[in-house]
Amino acid sequence: MSGTSADGIDAALVRFDGDADAGAGCSLVYGHTCAWDAPTRTRLLELGQGAPIESIDELGTLDVHIAECFAEAALQLIHAAGVDAAQVRAIGSHGQTIRHRPAGAAFDGRHRFTMQLGDGNVIAERTGIATVADFRRRDVAAGGQGAPLLPALHAAILCSDSENRAVLNLGGIANLTLLPAACDGVSGAGVRGFDTGPANALMDAWCQRHLGQPFDRAGAFAARGTVDQALLARLLQEPWFAQAPPKSTGREQFQLQWLQQRLRGDERPENVQATLLELTASTIADALLALQPDTRRVLVCGGGVHNPVLLRRLACRLPGVAIESTAVHGLDPDHVEAMGFAWLARQTLAGLPGNLPAVTGARGPRTLGVIYPA
Repeated sequence: MSGTSADGIDAALVRFDGDADAGAGCSLVYGHTCAWDAPTRTRLLELGQGAPIESIDELGTLDVHIAECFAEAALQLIHAAGVDAAQVRAIGSHGQTIRHRPAGAAFDGRHRFTMQLGDGNVIAERTGIATVADFRRRDVAAGGQGAPLLPALHAAILCSDSENRAVLNLGGIANLTLLPAACDGVSGAGVRGFDTGPANALMDAWCQRHLGQPFDRAGAFAARGTVDQALLARLLQEPWFAQAPPKSTGREQFQLQWLQQRLRGDERPENVQATLLELTASTIADALLALQPDTRRVLVCGGGVHNPVLLRRLACRLPGVAIESTAVHGLDPDHVEAMGFAWLARQTLAGLPGNLPAVTGARGPRTLGVIYPA
């Protein structure tokens, strides 16, 4: 998959044990990340932040180009792992989101949609492996948000019999999965999940603008600044934060233009970066305390797990809660999401639901995705 940060294609080779309907465990055999070429990444970020598609020709070309990049990432992964392609049952491909409008588009305010590029036909043809893609749109068609989709996997492999847990994905957007003690890891009963707001997307964009770097390595830029409390208060006034789940969002909403409208114009860049980091920590902590206040452990994955400044601020806002990487529980934090789409592909091939209606708001469980045979 490639997430809202568009910082690369994460590929994971995953082994499953047992029957799909028995909440079978899964393990990472091998994982790697393929960087986007600079022109493609620049265009993906522009589109993700609301830029218009120039033409149908551009849309079609991007759809195929992204699929070719995904196929190459899968082939590289298989080769690096020393596995015969015939051993791979299927590829689960998330694609690249270029627009996510689960509440309806400005075009008419009525038609809800989500759009991921990366033609599954091309991936299946190039790799010779059955491919499952286009996971989100069925959930949206059923009245759901189409996101987040991984709480079902989190429930299957990370719930605890003895403590309330949360899984926190720190990608471009942050999302939480709430796992109450002894929740049903097979059906997902009792599990909740939702986006909390921006994680790396705004910080990355601000860092690119002021340092010419794609992300704030180890939070060093933010660490040089001081939180601007007045700016933080203005950012937190965004009505979306007060909405109750189910909810999801993307770069279309939380982008530099959104930030720029709330700046006075005389702020020091490092102070804005510190404030954006605090916005992420604040919105995550507020949501967790409101909806599962007795959480004992937060398991973190995604690129933000490598930002110690952000993790420290989370710990300060969640006293008494253990904040730790999913690596402590045997899951590489950089590949949990890619593993999730392998898991979703497996669900689809078995004819089983991939969504949790309590999470996405869909009218019921749905088998997600489209199968492109080898």
